[in-house]
Amino acid sequence: MRIYLDNNATTAIHPEVLSVLESTLRDVFGNASSIHREGQAARRVIEDARESVARLVGATARDLVFTSGGTESNNAAIFGAVSTTGRCHIVTSSIEHPSVAEAVRELERRGCEVTRVSPSRDGLVSADDVIAAMREDTRLVTVMMANNETGVVQPVEAIGRACRERNAHFHCDAVQAAGKIAIDVESIQCDTLSLSAHKLHAPKGIGALFVRRGITMGSHIVGGAQERRRRAGTENVPFAAAFGAAAALPSAATFVASLRDHFESQLRASSLDFTINGAGVRRLPNTSNVTFHGADGEGIVIALDLSGVAASTGSACSSGRVEPSPVLLAMGLSPEDARATVRFSLSRFNTEAEIDRVVPLVKSILRRD
Repeated sequence: MRIYLDNNATTAIHPEVLSVLESTLRDVFGNASSIHREGQAARRVIEDARESVARLVGATARDLVFTSGGTESNNAAIFGAVSTTGRCHIVTSSIEHPSVAEAVRELERRGCEVTRVSPSRDGLVSADDVIAAMREDTRLVTVMMANNETGVVQPVEAIGRACRERNAHFHCDAVQAAGKIAIDVESIQCDTLSLSAHKLHAPKGIGALFVRRGITMGSHIVGGAQERRRRAGTENVPFAAAFGAAAALPSAATFVASLRDHFESQLRASSLDFTINGAGVRRLPNTSNVTFHGADGEGIVIALDLSGVAASTGSACSSGRVEPSPVLLAMGLSPEDARATVRFSLSRFNTEAEIDRVVPLVKSILRRD
């Protein structure tokens, strides 16, 4: 049996979620914009799912917009927050997901000024540094809740309070955090927050964007009145239902954290030369980002795959490139150490027995090298 340890890239669909998806595909085929019985049945499914996803982040259902995923949510929030006129200064971090970093870079090409705040060696972005970077003309601050490569949880509550005081739009990419740690949009005080279903055991192809009531944002997709005119297009009823079911799953954070800790203790008991990036600060309970000094991270991932284990060298959205991870470089790792790094990300479906198989495999691969 293969062992899947790349859950920050995507997760397997939970059986309960799959059951909801299958039944909705089969039985709820109406268009949610139609007024007849079939259409209204689809509308009820959409709104029940919206309520479930909203509860996951402490939001009100009417403030949640369904999207095609995290990338669309991030783009909609960032481009929606920054118009072509008025204030155009943006503060962000240098460890954001490409769907945020590239959107900000596009606004920079259009003339916006951008201040990028670097993290510590542990991968933590200082809230004080973000606040110090803000100016009177800062229109947008965008900092992720948890990094997809290291799992390091960022101080978004402190950043959100400062943005509220200064009347700057605060966008929080919570794609990697959702379903792993508690999220409360009121505590974060964010104006927008993005989610993606496939990170928490639901299908790919659906996400959500929280938009705080009172925030004026134009529709980023036009052509219909769906999603309270914020996002046109026929609603994806089955995937929304699956997203709602996944959002309602009981937390497995304590169990997954115990597996992660077991994995890292097994590594520490080995004679390997490694560093766990972010180990000194709060991380997601499922993520270990490990630099095996002097090794080839891509080679380790390939050898593990041939041995039946799926891991990663970093963000799935950046796979295929040979450059070292920008996140790790921003943390101060050398290009050599960045290339020697492997991300292991676990889920509720992993077991201690699997972990006990993986560490000896890593050890044997490194000794062969």
